[in-house]
Amino acid sequence: QVQLVESGGGLVQTGGSLSVSCAASGRIYSTYYRAWFRQAPGKEREFVAAISWNSGRTNYADSVKGRFTISRDGARNTMTLQMNSLQTDDTGVYYCAASITTMGPLVDEYKWWGQGTQVTVSS
Repeated sequence: QVQLVESGGGLVQTGGSLSVSCAASGRIYSTYYRAWFRQAPGKEREFVAAISWNSGRTNYADSVKGRFTISRDGARNTMTLQMNSLQTDDTGVYYCAASITTMGPLVDEYKWWGQGTQVTVSS
């Protein structure tokens, strides 16, 4: 069993910065991949970024490249998404996810999910 718990998020103005974190516990191994997805009201859940826990290799959606940074802290088993130059389109519930096999963008490839944390960017 794997547990993922998000924290952080909140309300920020356009152009501001915010970070969200994901603490993992349970049977989660260093070979797994972890990712951030987000879901805006009335829209499908979409990929934001992913990281290979072993190598640190990263993958980003085009919409966040150059603005968001995903990182890992092995000692604390925590993943963080630093979000800069936030735009209103970045508003949504941000979910942490983990996969055994991939760091790709497809929702169905991730087996474990957190409950999500709200990020709201106001204009």
